[in-house]
Amino acid sequence: MTEKERLDADLLEDDEGGEEDTQEDKFLTFVISREDFGIEIRYVTEIIGIQGITEVPDMPSYIKGVINLRGKVIPVMDVRLRFGVDERSYDDRTCIIVININEQPVGLIVDRVLEVLDIQKDAIEPPPQMRKGKSNKFIQGMGKVGDQVKILLNANRLLYDEEESA
Repeated sequence: MTEKERLDADLLEDDEGGEEDTQEDKFLTFVISREDFGIEIRYVTEIIGIQGITEVPDMPSYIKGVINLRGKVIPVMDVRLRFGVDERSYDDRTCIIVININEQPVGLIVDRVLEVLDIQKDAIEPPPQMRKGKSNKFIQGMGKVGDQVKILLNANRLLYDEEESA
């Protein structure tokens, strides 16, 4: 079983049984550059390998274009570029995480998908207030997992916060 198949199986598996909301406190974690990030699993619909992207003119630089996913055209965002991290070539570990926000599916290109983690609310701290505005606008919180910290993203802001005009 490939890593992608294992992750898809983990996403579809309902191992919580009798609980009302089995997606609460669960985050899909992934890597951008050398940092670990997470997004609430309730937004994730699937994980697919990188595929042909059709460029669309007059889009922000971080929107790489669109893909055709089973007959539906979905915009694709390179999360590295959204964060202002240098672009890199896609490889066999590069994935597209398809999320759905307000009935709008969007693909997020990430360097590598890690796993689904259960991060309880009491293990999540607010983002650091080092600078106002831009540096924290996509961050929902900092999830403590053992001795590691996962940067938890606010999916709505990631998609809908416009960059400030120059």
